This record gives sequence, structure tokens and C-alpha cells, in this order.
Amino acid sequence: MPEVLVLGHDDVAALLDLDALLPALAEAFRQFSAGATSAPPRTAAFTADGLLGSMPAFVPGAGLAVKLVSVFPDNHARGLPSHQALIAVFDDATGTPLALIDGTRITTVRTGAAAAVAADALARPDARVLAILGAGVQGGSHLDAFDRIRDFADIRIASRTAENAAALAARHPRARAVDSFEEAVRGADVVCCCTDARSPVLRTSWLDPGAHVGSVGGSFGPELPADLVAGRVFVEWRGAALNPPPAGAHDLQGVDPAQLTEIGEVLAGTAPGRTSDGEITVYKSTGHAVEDAAAARLVLDAARAAGRGSVVHL
Repeated sequence: MPEVLVLGHDDVAALLDLDALLPALAEAFRQFSAGATSAPPRTAAFTADGLLGSMPAFVPGAGLAVKLVSVFPDNHARGLPSHQALIAVFDDATGTPLALIDGTRITTVRTGAAAAVAADALARPDARVLAILGAGVQGGSHLDAFDRIRDFADIRIASRTAENAAALAARHPRARAVDSFEEAVRGADVVCCCTDARSPVLRTSWLDPGAHVGSVGGSFGPELPADLVAGRVFVEWRGAALNPPPAGAHDLQGVDPAQLTEIGEVLAGTAPGRTSDGEITVYKSTGHAVEDAAAARLVLDAARAAGRGSVVHL
């Protein structure tokens, strides 16, 4: 009977080291773009109110895992997260179940961390002004992760709910709430779109030359304007344009995959990233199973070292 280690939200919060996660995600992206991983497109079952997605992946060195994630955007009104998830980890040599891990916390942290990895590779080295659009869990995740890639002197936070923007800004000494998305974006060097909007949340005309834009929202509609994704766009995988949502991105439907550059290619040096100080770079995330496998491995290894979690026998 397999012994399965069960790790809950508090365990993941205590064990997932953000400073270790950033390089682990970068390596997972490099391996994916090099063809060393196995990660089929996300599939989903839909209900009237949301979806349940399945995201399996094998990443050499990180292992074999699958995430089951539900996305129910109206959960905010119920006091529940819009994204809830479980991650099962298996022995990649035998297929034996090893662990069942809360994936809600992992999804929150790895999404912001992956966007930070992309921004570190693409944003100008002298970037000093950060704008975060959306003050929910992803706004918080981005605030934590982006603080590790640049020394931002001014962090602007905007939300449709002013109280949420103020509460998130209170978490960082250089952050401040602003009244609108436009006010946050104008003059910003790095812009993080972290909303559950179903239509674009910014205009390209608001952006200064040389800005970097990251978008992790858009589960049920495009978060970026069409003219912003008309040029070269950086992604976790080209399937973001080749597959319909929820595997692909609403923002990239109809976009020529030749316009897309995988962030793993940039990190490996096999494709160029930013080509000039004045270029506007765009990173569009759909979330990818290799990110979950890499994060789950860090949590599992840390739990074993700390003797944390509960063991159940299947």
C-alpha cells in the first residue's frame, strides 16, 4: 500500500521558498523549450459557473505530477478563491503516488513567480516604476515576486475596488494605491495585469517606449488589447496561440505562432529577448504544468527534510 504524504495550505505556505522557486521555474522553462519535458495541453470540464482543468507534466529533475484546478470567477462573492487546486505527485520511475499537495497556494505563488522570471529576462535593467493592475491574490503574488528582480522605487497599485488597492499597498513601504489603471500604467517601466477581467484593462497608448507588460489574467476573456499583441509576444509555450482556451489564451487566438517566443528560449539564449531600450515587451501567461511540477517538487523535498505533513496509506 503506497504511503502518500498530504500537505495542506499552511504546509505549502511554510515550505515554498520563493527565492528557490524563481530559478527552479527558469530551469523548467528552459527544459520545456528544449523538448525535454512531457506536458500535454490543459483539458477542462465546464459547468455553468466555471471549469475543472487537468494539467499533467513530467519535468526531468522535478518529477511527474498532475494538477487539478477549478476556476470559478464568481467565488469572490462567496468569500472563496476563484482558483482552487490539488497537485498529485508520482514516482517517475514506478508511477507510485507520493504526495497530495494543496495546489491553490502553489498556483498563486508560481504564477507571480513565473511572471517575475519573464520580467527579469525582458524588462530594462534600469526599470524603477512598477504598476500592478488588480489587488487580489495575484496582485499580492506579483508584489512579492517582483520585489526580488528589480529595486523598484515606485510601486503603483490599482484595483476596481479602492479598498483592496489600499490594503495591498500597505504591505510594501514603496507601494501606493492610485485611482485608476491608466494612472498606474502611464510612466511605468513594468506593468503587471492580474485581473479577472473579460476585456482589455489597458490601452497601448498609455505605455511608454521601453515598458514591459505581463498578463496572467484573462481566464474568460482577453486582458490585453489586440494591437498590443500584434507584434512579438513572449509566452510559456506556443500552444497559447495554437490551442483554444482554457489551454490557450483568449488574447492570442488568431495570432501567428511565429510571432511568439517562448521564455525558455530567451533564458537558454536560443532566441532574442528585448532588442532595444525602446521596445515594448509583452509576456502573456496561460499557466503551465511544468511550473506546478517544479513548485511541487520544492515543497515535497522541503516537507521531507522538515518532517512535515501527514501520511496516509492508500
